[in-house]
Amino acid sequence: MSARRGTTPSQTIGPFHRIMVPWEGAAELVAPGDPDAIRIEGRILDGAGQPVDDSVVEIWQANVHGRYAHVEDTREVPLVAGFDGFGRAITDGDGRFTIVTVKPGCVPGNGDTVQAPHMSLSVFARGLLKHLVTRIYFPDEAAANENDPVLLSIEDVGRRETLVAVRQEGEGTPPVYEFDIHLQGARETVFFDV
Repeated sequence: MSARRGTTPSQTIGPFHRIMVPWEGAAELVAPGDPDAIRIEGRILDGAGQPVDDSVVEIWQANVHGRYAHVEDTREVPLVAGFDGFGRAITDGDGRFTIVTVKPGCVPGNGDTVQAPHMSLSVFARGLLKHLVTRIYFPDEAAANENDPVLLSIEDVGRRETLVAVRQEGEGTPPVYEFDIHLQGARETVFFDV
């Protein structure tokens, strides 16, 4: 006689971002005192607006001249010594992250297009089977944003705004841009298939 067995309860183990992936200085692509430094501050929020702690935000971007520190970017645009354009921030208990970097320059798009200054972000969090990819654009680059081929590819104009950071008022040094990432819900950030 065989015993009837139930299914094993589902469980998610990990991720363990706080102990597995940090490295010293990963969220500072430049020193806070760098004359070109900016600060990106944000939160990762779930569909109910609750913070998602223990997530990772990875950033990849061009330098202030619009050149990537990558072997395939062979354009005659200056490289910046010591700037590789990659960083990583881990969210705290309130889902907050901070990245100190520089505002990138424009980069080429497909064909003869030019992309507005932006940063590419990857989000890793519990419950995600695959990381999410999004971008940050800047409100003080409105003219470039209006012609950016990636922003223009988003048919819902209102959804484009989920990719534009908010510049904080004041004369802070470095300047602060706020960018919250909503994983789901009415204010869901635009994510891209890669």
